[in-house]
Amino acid sequence: MKNLALILAFNALVAGATDASAKDADARPFALVVHGGSGTITRATITPEIEANFRGALERALKAGHAVLDAGGTSTDAVVATIKVFEDDPLFNAGKGAVFTSEGKNEMDASIMDGKTGLAGAVAGVTTAKNPITAARAVMDKTKHVMLTSAGADNFVAEQKLERADPAYFFTQHRWDQLQNAKKRDKIELDHDGKAGKADKASAAPAEPWESDYKYGTVGAVALDRHGNLAAGTSTGGLTNKLFGRVGDSPIIGAGTYADNATVAVSCTGTGEFFMRGLVAYDVAARMKYAKASMSDAVDQTVQASLVDKKGRGGIIALDAKGNVKFGFNTEGMYRGVIRNDGKPVTMVYKE
Repeated sequence: MKNLALILAFNALVAGATDASAKDADARPFALVVHGGSGTITRATITPEIEANFRGALERALKAGHAVLDAGGTSTDAVVATIKVFEDDPLFNAGKGAVFTSEGKNEMDASIMDGKTGLAGAVAGVTTAKNPITAARAVMDKTKHVMLTSAGADNFVAEQKLERADPAYFFTQHRWDQLQNAKKRDKIELDHDGKAGKADKASAAPAEPWESDYKYGTVGAVALDRHGNLAAGTSTGGLTNKLFGRVGDSPIIGAGTYADNATVAVSCTGTGEFFMRGLVAYDVAARMKYAKASMSDAVDQTVQASLVDKKGRGGIIALDAKGNVKFGFNTEGMYRGVIRNDGKPVTMVYKE
């Protein structure tokens, strides 16, 4: 009887500790930060209706990721859930809203990185994955590789039985019109920034900003879960009228996406070539790790060194393991937002 009493007491103690641990986990802060592109986004070029549409889309994405985190899900699961919402919305240059290459194709890139394990996955030039971010996640989880490209990536999507879509699914009229306009001007447009790359006074403020899309529409998310783990993901359709085979920064770990529990989770949007040359996402983490810079200072320094000084354009979202958030961009605006434990999404558009 004495032994039985001891066993029961021990079990009660363990159960109590487990309950306390669960309660502690439930009380831990979590956060999700998103971007939906940066560029020439001002009140002069965006109508109230268009602004409302983008804010609504940001809120839907934030709530999708929040539902995962609130239920105790992982940061990587939250990033995937969030980016899928963006990829399904033709407002953004990812998935359904992807821009066209010079050959009239939709070639999409995506990546994801787990800040706890350091594992990462990416796809580039994929054409049949309904949600490229799920393909990137599968590369991370199901292979020993980091990146798969083009036909190999599409074959992988089929083998993994991920949701596929006929290339016709990705067609949207306004993206097709952008391609035709770019071809007339013989320009490769930066992400899907309309005429912003070479705008004159007459074309600087179009009558229909949503159609001409004066912005970089790459999407991304960074998350911190209840377990203290970070993750980052990015998805894009690339550049309008881009050359065959061109790959930007979004699927390149360290350039457009990076996550490390010890430092920061980062996702980028903008002129991909500058982010690749500057290893922008990793540069933020490196400044924190080696120069002991704060996250805020690291983001500011990276934007200055890799974008402002080099005459590139774009933006960064960053989140650390303490839940601190930083937005950095040198464009007129960036679609962005954050949500925390309380479930109240906060969205921003301009330099506010």
